[in-house]
Amino acid sequence: MSYQIDGAIVKEQDITFAIVVVKPHIIKSSVETQAARDAYRHIFPGMPIILMGENAEGKPAYYGRKDIVKFLAKVDPHRIPWKRYIIT
Repeated sequence: MSYQIDGAIVKEQDITFAIVVVKPHIIKSSVETQAARDAYRHIFPGMPIILMGENAEGKPAYYGRKDIVKFLAKVDPHRIPWKRYIIT
């Protein structure tokens, strides 16, 4: 069985990290955020994983390492190299 995720691998200031798009309710629950990050570790090994959902205004909301989240808050999401990953 395979599934798809939308995400990106970003290298910025000597840090390579992954961003994974999730449903908004995921980033509102600490249990679900941890489960989601654990589920994606095998896809993005050794990288900090940042989860991205949309807030009530439809703007990106990020969850993960604080320094990376702070950086992403200033980045236009259209500049992120989004890709669809097919996981088998």
